[in-house]
Amino acid sequence: MTVGEQPRSVGVSIRTSIQSGLDGYPPSMRRVAEAILRDPRVVLEQTITELARTCETSETSVVRFCRTLGFTGYAPFRLQMAAELASESAQFGDDPLYGDDAASEDSIAGIVQAISHAEIVGIQETAAALDLDVLRTVIDRVAAASQVALFGVAASNAAATDLAQKLRRVRITAMSFVDAHDALVPATLLGAGGVAIAFSHSGRTREAVEFLNAARRSGAFAVAITSTLDSPLAQASDAALRTAVRETTFRSGAMASRIAQLTIVDYLFVGVARVHHERSINAISDTRAAVQALRDPR
Repeated sequence: MTVGEQPRSVGVSIRTSIQSGLDGYPPSMRRVAEAILRDPRVVLEQTITELARTCETSETSVVRFCRTLGFTGYAPFRLQMAAELASESAQFGDDPLYGDDAASEDSIAGIVQAISHAEIVGIQETAAALDLDVLRTVIDRVAAASQVALFGVAASNAAATDLAQKLRRVRITAMSFVDAHDALVPATLLGAGGVAIAFSHSGRTREAVEFLNAARRSGAFAVAITSTLDSPLAQASDAALRTAVRETTFRSGAMASRIAQLTIVDYLFVGVARVHHERSINAISDTRAAVQALRDPR
C-alpha cells in the first residue's frame, strides 16, 4: 500500500475513508482530498480534468488518489460518490453538507439535525468498519485478563474511563489513566495475561503509542482503538479496532471520535459480560443494590 492508503470497508463512506487517510496523503493528493471533503458534489460536477485543475494537480494524481480508496479510476469513484450522496440525501435530506455542522445562519433545530446526522453516520460506519474476528479476539482476551489498563489523552480518556468503570462492574480488574507518566508504570508491569487498551482518534498520539509499547514489552496483549489502521498506534498493537468518523467544523478530531469510541466500548463491554454471563448478571445486580441507598430519598 502507498502512504495514506487504507482499504475502504464495505459500508464505510468514501468521505469517511478519505478523512481517515488524510494525514498520510502527499500534497498533490491531499489537495484533491480536501476539495472533496469541502464539497463532495465537486466530483459530480467536474470531469477529471476540471477537478485536477481545481486542485492544481494532474489527472494522474487524481487517478492515484482514487486507487488508494480501492477504485480503478475516476469514473467508478464518481459513480459511487453519486450513490452515496443520493442515499444520504434520502435518509437525512440535502443539508447539511459534510463538515458543515454549524453554519452561522443555522437555527437551533438545524444544528440539532446536523449533529444528529453526523453521529448517526459515525455509529453506522464504525459498525461497518469493524473486523468482527478482531473484536472477538479482544473480547476473549479482556474476559480472561488478570488486569486491564486503559489510556487515552484528553477527550479519548472519556472512552477509556467509561470502559474501565463498566469492566469493574462485571468483576474485571480495570484501571484507566489520563496522565502518561501514571499510565506507563502499570503498563510496564502488566505482564502476560494483562491487556492494555489505548484510545487515539488519529493514532499518532505519542503518549498512547508509548503506553502500548511498554505493555507489549511486558508481555501483555495490546489493543489500539483508532480511526487509522496504518497509524503508529495500530502498528504498536496486537489488535486494532477501527472507528469511522467524520470530522466537522466544530467537532474536529477528539469531538468527532467520542461517539464512535463509546460505541466500541459498548461492544466490548457487552461481549465480555456475555462470556461470564451469570457472574456478570449477579455482579451488576449486587452493585446496583449497593448504590441504591444513595439514590433513594431519605
